Amino acid sequence: MPNQKVFFRVSLSAAVKVSSFGLLLGVAAQAHSEQGVVAPGESKVIESGETVKNWALQNGSSLTVNGATTAAIRSLGAQLTVNSGSTIERIVAQEGSTVAIQNSTVMSTAPGASAMELTNGTATISGSHLESAQSVGLVLNRYSSTPGGSTAHVSNSTIKGAQAGASATQLSELHFFDSLVQGTAVGSTGVLLIGGSASAQNSMLVGERNGVRFTRAAGITDDGTLVLDQSTVEGKTGAAILVAGQTGRIPTATIEVSNGSQLIGGNGNLLEVTGGATANMNVNNSHLNGNVFVEAGSSANLSLQNHSSLTGSLLNVDSLAIGDGSFWNLTGNSLVGALDLAGGTVKFGETDAFYQLDLETLSGNGTFVMGADFAQGLNDFLNISGDATGQHSLLVASSGLEPVSPGDVHIVHTGGGDAEFSLVGGAVDVGAWSYGLKQDGNDWFLDPSARTISPGTRSVLALFNTAPTVWYGEMTSLRSRMGELRHHDAEGGGWIRSYGNKYSVSGANGVGYKQSQRGFSLGADAPLSEDSQWLVGVMAGHSNSDLDLSRGTSGTVKSYYVGGYATWMDADSGYYFDGVIKANRFENESKVGLSDGAKAKGKYGTNGIGASVEVGRNIKLENDFFVEPFAQASTIVVKGKNYGLDNGLQAKGQNTHSALGKLGVTVGRDFIMDDGSIVQPYLRTAVAHEFAKDNKASVNGHVFNNDVSGSRAEFGAGVAVSLSKNLQLHADFEHSKGKHVDQPWGANVGVRYSW
Repeated sequence: MPNQKVFFRVSLSAAVKVSSFGLLLGVAAQAHSEQGVVAPGESKVIESGETVKNWALQNGSSLTVNGATTAAIRSLGAQLTVNSGSTIERIVAQEGSTVAIQNSTVMSTAPGASAMELTNGTATISGSHLESAQSVGLVLNRYSSTPGGSTAHVSNSTIKGAQAGASATQLSELHFFDSLVQGTAVGSTGVLLIGGSASAQNSMLVGERNGVRFTRAAGITDDGTLVLDQSTVEGKTGAAILVAGQTGRIPTATIEVSNGSQLIGGNGNLLEVTGGATANMNVNNSHLNGNVFVEAGSSANLSLQNHSSLTGSLLNVDSLAIGDGSFWNLTGNSLVGALDLAGGTVKFGETDAFYQLDLETLSGNGTFVMGADFAQGLNDFLNISGDATGQHSLLVASSGLEPVSPGDVHIVHTGGGDAEFSLVGGAVDVGAWSYGLKQDGNDWFLDPSARTISPGTRSVLALFNTAPTVWYGEMTSLRSRMGELRHHDAEGGGWIRSYGNKYSVSGANGVGYKQSQRGFSLGADAPLSEDSQWLVGVMAGHSNSDLDLSRGTSGTVKSYYVGGYATWMDADSGYYFDGVIKANRFENESKVGLSDGAKAKGKYGTNGIGASVEVGRNIKLENDFFVEPFAQASTIVVKGKNYGLDNGLQAKGQNTHSALGKLGVTVGRDFIMDDGSIVQPYLRTAVAHEFAKDNKASVNGHVFNNDVSGSRAEFGAGVAVSLSKNLQLHADFEHSKGKHVDQPWGANVGVRYSW
């Protein structure tokens, strides 16, 4: 066959069919004048070390390359097998040719020459490297007169090209598995789809400009798809995916992004649609970062499903559907035509950045997470120009700062429809107050007329108010503090008691909380003289109180105290006196659960001092019964403190006062055991009244009165046991019910040793 130096080029868009004879005549390349021809029905095997030459495979023939190096190979309806270790200059396969390449290299350096071209052919490429220094690494093409295209399956391979890593025209399919496809020159594309389709599993598609580019050839009416599974598409200087139309050539791209796939755009855009083109992208179980830009006159429809997310801004997107468990996180002002939520979430970026989302319509049911800086009057805004339907929740960021004007916090506007909006948890915490949501026509605002005390304020007021109950829980009466002293006259000794209390407090300002206290006290005393009826002693102790204010808000008070006491008892008359003075250090901490699910914290320390005086008379009755009326007066002052929560809320507390008076009676009986021990069970009842009313505190400049004044009834029972002259045990239980302070239960046990 004559040797003619004719170079055959295949168009990227559509190949023109030539005769078999013409193809074989054009097999020679510039660098190699020698060529081999494999005739129809003939099979040829070339081994390593054979002369490098061009090869032409005629219809029905086959060529196997075993570790050899060849120039260009052209196949017409033939079968080409390239085995491990082979190096090929270029491959062109047409008219039903099949190509299998394994662990080999195809490297093209000629101007305009791709590394491999398939025209109505199929290829399987495994563990190989294909590269074109000046054109496209792998081209899939078709004859315009045929109903089908070409197909290539590429696994564990690298495909590179200066203009594009790979390209496919209409009806052709590229399938990549564990492979890298890369455009290497400035302005290049990883994969170019001119009506063709591509799928990638666990692969990377990278271009210096775009990772994947969709276009359409003249006269073509159909477009392919891009399916990504655990794969990455990257455009180093441009968008990850570009869908580009031009006059008469306007593509419609279908894109599936699944199972952790990523789209990376060097210009910040994961998808761009231009020139009147259309992109339909479905995201499934993947998390994308980047913007979607749609040029005027073009369109894009997005769907986020199966716990997917998109972080970025959307501009001129026609429709967005967000399924249950999926969310869109805005990073800038965005414009979307129709937003449909099926349990999905839209988050307006970070809490310190504020955006507007413009929609034409809203439907479905979902959640909008919105931020606000109420101190500056800034907030995210949902603006719907058309109809809005469905039920939607607004999760507005809480703040400890006061709003400029709560009535001006405009959250949502619609053009009409029957949509319903509500606040998550029913309120948003802003400074000292929690606000509800108010609808005014087609607009929604935070409602200043329906405000309640915020959790932050409640925690502040509770901590300011807790010190007196802490102090009283540490004290109680003489009998419950030290047991029965009369069994062995005024003998000095040492004692220790452990106690626990539960309080339920509801202040006049509506702040209620539950307090659980546990602690211990210990002390030692001695008579003033050998025959004195006076005992004087010192005491110390510690208690820990936990506050529960509901809605995830809690507090703790750690109390450390020291004190002194004096007790007088007259054995003949039964009269007694007990006086205690006690100084405390309170370490307070609050943890606030806010309406948006966030937490705020604050802590401070303060000091307090208080005194208690109890007087009474033990009256002996018949059969070892006794009755003991008593009166008790107590007062405490806790130093005020200024402190703040870490969300900006500021609190200022004045000195906290308490003045408690109590009248009561104890009745009991002494049982003398055979061994000489004494068991004394008793019952106690009393009426207590809190006189202090003016305990004011301010939160962000709003003044609240921590008033817990009022009366309560107390009931108690206990037992004191003198085991010997020196050793005594006692236990005491109590319960009270009052206007502002209830004590569901209190209990303490103690032991005293006399010397």
